[in-house]
Amino acid sequence: MIGCYIIHSEKLNRYYVGATQDNVTSRIDKHNNSSYGKQKFTSTANDWKLTLFIPANDFAHAIRIEHKIKSMKSTKYIQNLIFYPELVEKLTRNTWL
Repeated sequence: MIGCYIIHSEKLNRYYVGATQDNVTSRIDKHNNSSYGKQKFTSTANDWKLTLFIPANDFAHAIRIEHKIKSMKSTKYIQNLIFYPELVEKLTRNTWL
């Protein structure tokens, strides 16, 4: 399923935002197994859990959602997306061309 995902590590108490065209479960497994390399941010923990998945119309849309979330540079914004579904709907609408 194509979309943007937000994962959280209790160990680091940090969120990570990414976009995928693949199965999101296998994507998280790859983050937890350091499949993307030992130098990547997500390799510093192995307890990543999915906190939010935002379906997208295509991969380009998923990337726009990801960039918008990252541009906010705010943990509070991510937490608000998790707790307020109407914010996700607005984000999805505003990033669709």
